Amino acid sequence: MTLATLIDTQPKAFIAEPVSDAEAAAMFRATVNLLRLWGVTDEEAATLLDMPVRSYRRWKAGEIGRIDRDGKARLSNLMGVHKALRLIFQEPQRGYAWIKAPNTAFGGRSALRVMLGGDLTDLMRVRRYLDAERGAW
Repeated sequence: MTLATLIDTQPKAFIAEPVSDAEAAAMFRATVNLLRLWGVTDEEAATLLDMPVRSYRRWKAGEIGRIDRDGKARLSNLMGVHKALRLIFQEPQRGYAWIKAPNTAFGGRSALRVMLGGDLTDLMRVRRYLDAERGAW
């Protein structure tokens, strides 16, 4: 005789784990490579990451300091933009070029211009747009 076993089918509440310092450092290194592919200057990169240019250059050289919560959120959004572009465009080069191309969704400005507004919400705006375009929402 087989006994029936009850299986809990209730979905568990999602609780996001905070990004660890090691994960943030890895995201920073990946972001440096991404920004190079996008053709972003050190000054622009510093604006995107909301840090002084000197600090960005030092970190880029390998002396990564402590990344605060805002910095982790910025890195995460930049990685999200990259991921969305890789899913939208089959050829990576097209995604890299899209960043600087004028876009009617942004009033004729490029996604990079929008993100260079400097606020975290500017990065989030581009990411949300791309996520919606790829049907993630």
